[in-house]
Amino acid sequence: MARRNTNGEGSIFQRKDGRWVGQVYVTTTTGLRKRKSVYGSSFTVVHEKTTALKAQTHRGIPIPEQDWRLAEYFDYWITNAVHVFNRPLTARRHASIVRLYLKPGLGQYRLSQLSVRIVQDYFTVLHNSGKSAATLHQVRKVLSAALTYAVRQELVFRNVARLVLLPSYVAKEAEHWTADDARRFLEVSRDEPLYPMFALLVLYGLRSGEVRGLRWCDVDTKAGIIRIRQQVQRIDGQMRSVELKTRTSRRDEPLLHAAKSVLEVQQDKQNREQKAAGANWHGASGREALIFTTRFGRPIEARNLFRSFQRICAQHDLKAIKLHGLRHTNATTLKSLQVHDRDIQAILGHGDVKTTGIYEHVDMASKHDALTKVEQRIFYRAFDSSRCCQTTDLLLSNQKTPAWGWSLLADFIRGHNLGGSSQARTGDTRLFSSSFGNNVNRFTAVTELARVRSCTWLIGCVAVGVAVNGP
Repeated sequence: MARRNTNGEGSIFQRKDGRWVGQVYVTTTTGLRKRKSVYGSSFTVVHEKTTALKAQTHRGIPIPEQDWRLAEYFDYWITNAVHVFNRPLTARRHASIVRLYLKPGLGQYRLSQLSVRIVQDYFTVLHNSGKSAATLHQVRKVLSAALTYAVRQELVFRNVARLVLLPSYVAKEAEHWTADDARRFLEVSRDEPLYPMFALLVLYGLRSGEVRGLRWCDVDTKAGIIRIRQQVQRIDGQMRSVELKTRTSRRDEPLLHAAKSVLEVQQDKQNREQKAAGANWHGASGREALIFTTRFGRPIEARNLFRSFQRICAQHDLKAIKLHGLRHTNATTLKSLQVHDRDIQAILGHGDVKTTGIYEHVDMASKHDALTKVEQRIFYRAFDSSRCCQTTDLLLSNQKTPAWGWSLLADFIRGHNLGGSSQARTGDTRLFSSSFGNNVNRFTAVTELARVRSCTWLIGCVAVGVAVNGP
């Protein structure tokens, strides 16, 4: 008599076409218990598959209700995750990379079949086809984000994109200006219509969208604060006010005198333009109005701001940089003024101080200042010793001073290792005794101060002796 399978054991049978089928009840990612079918060319293959499913169910790991192909899963991910949790421009970039790279190369594979070897081979093909290292890293970033969401949905249990090896990639350092370049730019652009925007970009290191998204209600003249609360971007062919890039981008900046001056000029100009436009004014009115608009009240286009910036740089032979380079210029200037990194991070609105470090550039002037401090700290003893030797010889050459006074002073200075060590100006052999090297090693700032004070005291004693005993 044939044995009947117990509940949950599942069943395996052969179809008329010769294929084997295994069926077993499992718990899916939706929380429901459903019958799952697997297929194979032999009983052994199907038995292994059903055994794996039952073992996974017994461990409490849910089974995906649908075995996605990657092309279908990417569409699901973009609709249910990317457009929901990301800003519009980010969602558009992700969708573009999926369409251009991921679907053509990996779309035919099933999500459950995806392995490190498959993904590694695909990126090798992309690299051999001439794609840059920057492109490869960007594609892997999007694929990793998609698979991370799949892990969270319990559709897969590891992110194979993170295990892929890619050629090393070092981002090119952004071009920026020195403080003198920025000052010259503001001087030559003072008569430009967009000068107030340029002044705020240089002064506060704002992003282009942030300065274009400023409203009059964001400026509190009584409290002396400028509030960064939104940005303007072109999305799907329309100019929109959207959220800031990150949570830490929402920040308050002090309303400095220079900023207040240019904003007053801008307000007068906008009032005249609004009055001239009349019914053709398309922007908001009052405190909710944008600070920087066209003459008809529409938001300033990012490309128009950049074109004006490029034109001014070309006309006045300024170093060509991107508009975002003003943000790097601001951070670098703050660094050169020895502003703390945490303060620079807060001014720029970065979420991580490591990001701020990318904006702080090192030039030859800052290197020179830093190494000059090292030079003064390390070689200060040698320079000070030389000066002390010269002082000693000068004192000894003064014949009006009693010999006992100068002799005592000279012995004190030389005995405390203030003379030179080369015997170029003195022949005191005590400078080369074994105790000299040991004393040098034990010198600290405290002993240096004590020695100077002692020297001052002894000079005073000599002076008193001269005054009392006469020349």
